[in-house]
Amino acid sequence: MRTIILLNKSLIFTLSICNILHADPLKLWISSFQDQVYYEKMADLYVEKKKNFKLEVTAYGFREMPDKLGVALRTKQGIPDMVQLDETFFGVFLNGPSPFLDLTNNAKKSKLDQLLHPRRLEVFTYKDQLLGLPQALSAMMLYYRKDLFEENNIKPDELKTWEDVTRIGKELQASQGQRFLALDGTLFDVLLRQKGTDLFDSKGNFLPDEKVALEVLQEFAEMSQAQVAVMPDRGSIFDPVFFSGDLETGEVLCVAGADWYGLDLFQQFAPGMEGLWGMMPLPTWRDKKGKLGPRTATFAGQGLMICKATKQKQLAWDFLEFVMKDKEANAERFLQGNSFPAYLPSWKDKNLLGEHPYFKQSMGKLLVELADEIPPVVVDPRRPQAIFLMQENYFGSVMFGALSPKEALSQYREAMKQSWGNR
Repeated sequence: MRTIILLNKSLIFTLSICNILHADPLKLWISSFQDQVYYEKMADLYVEKKKNFKLEVTAYGFREMPDKLGVALRTKQGIPDMVQLDETFFGVFLNGPSPFLDLTNNAKKSKLDQLLHPRRLEVFTYKDQLLGLPQALSAMMLYYRKDLFEENNIKPDELKTWEDVTRIGKELQASQGQRFLALDGTLFDVLLRQKGTDLFDSKGNFLPDEKVALEVLQEFAEMSQAQVAVMPDRGSIFDPVFFSGDLETGEVLCVAGADWYGLDLFQQFAPGMEGLWGMMPLPTWRDKKGKLGPRTATFAGQGLMICKATKQKQLAWDFLEFVMKDKEANAERFLQGNSFPAYLPSWKDKNLLGEHPYFKQSMGKLLVELADEIPPVVVDPRRPQAIFLMQENYFGSVMFGALSPKEALSQYREAMKQSWGNR
């Protein structure tokens, strides 16, 4: 998983296999340049284990790919057979007839409807149609500086709730001027789901529990004012400069991110910090009875879809099923620093459960422990816009004090209303 890093030039490469049985190549568009190596290996592995075929992969940037796909669908020119699409953009293609095949029956026949994590299947399901299969668990956790925690006598078990983060963060700020947590607007809907709500409800209502949304923004605005939680200088925890700056210098001790955040971005942008970072469950809230809420939620994560326009439906499904179910295919996504798979049988693989060389800790065991706590995501065509509006326009304004939480939610709701009417 390589989201958020925006690249503007497409890269096309073709994997040509000898003894081709199919005249037309299977065309796959992916939203990650780094996935080129993975799919190249999967094509070779498929030929080795299954059948000869030709795979043509076009790799685009995270935001570029949905734009290119939209143009192809509107003009009905150059539509690929399959696409790899991040869940944050999935809703873009739901405002009207879906351009993707309904895979419900295929998944049942292959038992993938039972073998993929149910919370992740829901992310690519709309109006009772399974329109894509998830490749990543994308479960959130808290990455923390093990050396600085030890130096400041902080134990991960002390950070069960966000209130704990505030308390310990204020103590550090008062005694040493140390900032505790870095975050950006991508965390907003994660926090909503930890508190039992979401950006939309099943009836399509936007911000169905505005009281909770206000509480979340207010709590983190207060953490920002106290210099406990801070936004990176350029506003994004996905910016390479954030890694070489705030993280490497110890400006902050923690950052929240999904599995792919640690597998990819940490190792890519902070390779010299191997062994310094650890992982723990995401802090949460307690309910009225004192019970802890979910210690994780999900953010982003790619799925594979088959376009209705394809003339090679069976071949596309065969390859998709192979990538989803093959033991080596699942292990490779993890080992290549991509993501932790959503395919449940792979969770017994020692390659996924062993100590990770960068973190000197098992990421797999922590994710398996948290998997049953993942709250559901309500899929809606407006979800992509809601995510990016909050991330780009409102969360930072609240954190920097330019807008009050109440003002931000009012403007947020109005912006969504202007775009979508009274839906």
